[in-house]
Amino acid sequence: MIDLHTHTNKSDGTDSPRELVNKAIVQGLTVLGICDHDTTSSWQEAIESLRGNLQLVLGSEISCLTEDGISVHMLGLLFDGAHEQMQVMLEETRDGRLPRMRKMVEKMQAAGIDISMADVEAARPEGATLGRPHLADALVNKGVISTRDEAFQGMLNNESEFYVSHAAPTPAQAIAMIRKAGGVAVIAHPFASHRGQILKASDFQELVAAGLNGIEVDHRDQNPEERAMLRSIATELDLVITGSSDYHGSGKLNALAEFQTSPAQWEKLESLADKRRVVRA
Repeated sequence: MIDLHTHTNKSDGTDSPRELVNKAIVQGLTVLGICDHDTTSSWQEAIESLRGNLQLVLGSEISCLTEDGISVHMLGLLFDGAHEQMQVMLEETRDGRLPRMRKMVEKMQAAGIDISMADVEAARPEGATLGRPHLADALVNKGVISTRDEAFQGMLNNESEFYVSHAAPTPAQAIAMIRKAGGVAVIAHPFASHRGQILKASDFQELVAAGLNGIEVDHRDQNPEERAMLRSIATELDLVITGSSDYHGSGKLNALAEFQTSPAQWEKLESLADKRRVVRA
């Protein structure tokens, strides 16, 4: 059982790294990928919690923006966590999240919604990378909406009047940095149309030229038709095909390992990193 895309409370999940590792062990996973948003702060606790036969694939889900303003998430896996330029890029991306959140809150306040930055901060776990899920949680706490999922299908969708983009690398820049740091790059849920604007099939050629290694095909936010299209693109471009849960704990409906990556595809992906950085107990 291989799940390469999960989150802890170091970004927008609800489980601590230790709790997530424990759940993966109990559930019988063999490979667990932890990819918190724009941070590697969960890595050490996850490593310290590792035991048994579970293997850890450490990474980060990097927030990107195309030149057309389309939000793209890039999974960087197996890169060197001590790579200075990579850490600078992650830090700069995190720094852009605070002014963005303030603008989103201001837009909601102007529309008469009872929400404040203090509400958002109260909903964010200590040390977690600030993100829209914390705004969603604050809106739930205030009784404005019922669930995170409701927020992302409406008020926090990329097409919403309240949405604000933030400073971020382009997908090609993120891929180049991941590869420079010795890792592999897999684009996350690229055809998840309910989130907002998505990439076109023709966009993948440029990403491959930048060094893209794989596509997250099997994901709950992509319907069967979208998955079939992505599988065809990946096969045509000789890219690794992954499946992942995008697990966030109780914050979203996604169940751990509800989608998985085949052992053959994982072996191919791991072989493309410059070193074998999988962590074993």
